[in-house]
Amino acid sequence: MAKDKIRRPRAETPKGFRDYFGAEVTERNEMLATIAEVYRAHGFDPLETSAVETVEALGKFLPDVDRPNEGVFAWLDEGGDWLALRYDMTAPLARVAAQFRNDLPSPYRRYTMGSVWRNEKPGPGRFRQFYQCDADTVGAASVAADAEICGMLSDTLEAVGIPRGDYLVRVNNRKVLNGVMEVAGVLDPTDPQKFAEARGTVLRAIDKFDKFGEAGVRALMGAGRMDASGDFTKGAGLSDEQADIVMGFMSAKRANGTATAARLRELVSGSVLGAEGVDELEQIAGLLDGQGYGPDRIVIDPSVVRGLGYYTGPVFEAELTFEILDEKGRPRQFGSVAGGGRYDDLVKRFTGQEVPATGVSIGVDRLLSALRAKGRISGAAQGPVVVTVMDRDRMGDYLAMAAELRRAGIRAEVYLGNPKNFGNQLKYADKRESPVAVIQGSDEAARGVVQIKDLVLGAQIAAEATVEEWKSQPAQFEASRGEMVEKVKAILARNQARGAL
Repeated sequence: MAKDKIRRPRAETPKGFRDYFGAEVTERNEMLATIAEVYRAHGFDPLETSAVETVEALGKFLPDVDRPNEGVFAWLDEGGDWLALRYDMTAPLARVAAQFRNDLPSPYRRYTMGSVWRNEKPGPGRFRQFYQCDADTVGAASVAADAEICGMLSDTLEAVGIPRGDYLVRVNNRKVLNGVMEVAGVLDPTDPQKFAEARGTVLRAIDKFDKFGEAGVRALMGAGRMDASGDFTKGAGLSDEQADIVMGFMSAKRANGTATAARLRELVSGSVLGAEGVDELEQIAGLLDGQGYGPDRIVIDPSVVRGLGYYTGPVFEAELTFEILDEKGRPRQFGSVAGGGRYDDLVKRFTGQEVPATGVSIGVDRLLSALRAKGRISGAAQGPVVVTVMDRDRMGDYLAMAAELRRAGIRAEVYLGNPKNFGNQLKYADKRESPVAVIQGSDEAARGVVQIKDLVLGAQIAAEATVEEWKSQPAQFEASRGEMVEKVKAILARNQARGAL
């Protein structure tokens, strides 16, 4: 009888997910450490929340979803509660602010970094799990808190390596947009729920202006839009006249903040809420200007909307303005890497009392991609010094060498594979991006010396240099055992100076 065929699991990540290796993780951690320094300098404290929340606590605030719980990874717990992986860092903060309101200082400033999950259709560069880095202030009603977040975002971008001139923090106010919608007849101040579905569609449409252009946004404001694949997205049902008013808001940006605010005040004429939003924008502009954040760093821009439904006031977005090439080799601007805004009603869901809050979220993976595009990081990391194994019975000596290197602050490891083939040890060192290999056989041990191999220089000589250059700069040399650490340090310093590491 034939044996049943064993069905083995497929060795692949689920669709929409990915793995991160060495250099990517190292670069992310280094960048997050830099961001944390900026946040701490502004008085923010770290907070880590659970990756799992109740669906009730998360609420329904994801863009592009029409049914509750769609867009999240959720399951029914044994206790009967629906649980879900967090889709952002803001909803968990609202729960924390409500749960520990008697213990936390007010205002409460926190920053947090970690993975979030969205059960959405994956695509190129769009994953279902990604990293976010947030900073929020809970309990401050003053727009000074919004201005501080915008200034801190500007400081953060420059600290991680995005120079001034390569980014803009763009600021708007949802109250202004709501005022425009009131003028357009899509918002009734006496009945906030009236036209709510249409307003949500308009918000999502405006937020996709860079992607769909004016024609696509107009289609979404009207009957709807069909994409290239044939998928149809239902529109907001606005008339052409109503769409004209909203599109006028989108094009209200002028040469400077004062002129932009004046144009916005014209557009919201007759709306108390809209006028309040313009006042707040002018206050934010004045506060930022007083701190030295000029229009080369932060600007008022009515085209910023943000798709999430919980924003209630100022909204902001950090856009990188330098060009990159897309997958077809066409130049385009890099685009947004961070965004946020004020959400005064989010904590109210738990307490029944309005608690003002504002914050920003940085898309970590996109910011890392930007830094690679600018050449600020390389996507490669220096591996450890590898101590090779020539004699199995002298493993204690090799481990002692690695320990000595580590005590001197040098990353080092002993080769733990099969030492029979020395060539395989060097191939391993190459795969590890190792800068140096330390070699000691029984002959070297008897003489109290080691062989030190500069793997970076050896690779460069093999690829570029002549025989004479090889002789003048030997990639492998002998040193006394006592000089090992000093010689390895010298090689690392030389390669660093050459930009090879």
